[in-house]
Amino acid sequence: MNSTPTSTPHAISTAATRRALVLGGGGSTGNAWLIGVLAGLADAGLHVTDADVVIGTSAGATAAAQITGATPAGLYAAVLDTPPQPTAPPGSGHGPAPVRPVSDHLERTARIIAASEDASDMRRRMGALALDLAAAHDGSRRWRETVAGRLPGQDWPQHTLLITAVDAHTGEPEVFDRTSGIDLVDAVAASCASGFAYGIGGRRYIDGGYRRNENADLAAGCGRVLVLSPFGGRTRMPLEWGAQLEAQVDELRSAGSRVETICPDPGSEHLFGANAMDISLRPAAARAGYSQGKDLAAELTNFWR
Repeated sequence: MNSTPTSTPHAISTAATRRALVLGGGGSTGNAWLIGVLAGLADAGLHVTDADVVIGTSAGATAAAQITGATPAGLYAAVLDTPPQPTAPPGSGHGPAPVRPVSDHLERTARIIAASEDASDMRRRMGALALDLAAAHDGSRRWRETVAGRLPGQDWPQHTLLITAVDAHTGEPEVFDRTSGIDLVDAVAASCASGFAYGIGGRRYIDGGYRRNENADLAAGCGRVLVLSPFGGRTRMPLEWGAQLEAQVDELRSAGSRVETICPDPGSEHLFGANAMDISLRPAAARAGYSQGKDLAAELTNFWR
């Protein structure tokens, strides 16, 4: 395991007693690992899904929406019971229908990152690419149906749930909640769209991880913040852009928040990164997360309660 926050109109200004649960991106295996950690914590007596604020990005957006309508134990059992499936395409939790092979997608986005002047420039470039791909292959309807099938419920919860995305037209970050006027399914589908840009009304959106993989800084103002990061806090962005989890945690702590993080242990790192979209590895990732959750519950109890 491992609080001035980034300025944002969606930063949470609340009493220091409020607790935030942050679920980061991490592909198909990352989604399974998140569910496993939450289930392991719960089975050991620590129910962190009762957080006042839940922030979900990409695979974490799927998990954040899933826990609004099902228990971690039930979700965990479902991962273990799911028959083997083909490898998932680019995306997160688990991604829209592919328009190009995974390796090609990663290479193209890596070139965009390398050519970008800063994070804002990178997001605009990523949005332009995704809009081009949507023009050639718009799978928004199919992707929405896929996401809806993964969610046990489709209503926004009463607690504060923030789902991140990026406007593909402008490159500006977007944070959806129950006051945004869009369905929860659409919010999650947009947050997981790292291939073509996902359409909601007249706008299109791409993966919220292009802002920051965890977007933990959106928990600013909460007294305690627990961050689950399937990618282990790493980032594909240059460190000077401050997208890495360490920078987010420093911001939160500087503002007075207490922060704890959970990342995959070294023995399970092979399940993530390049293998994050391998659906056949989901049960193993879930089991690894479950074991970590059970082991860490006692250590985290005083922090959370």
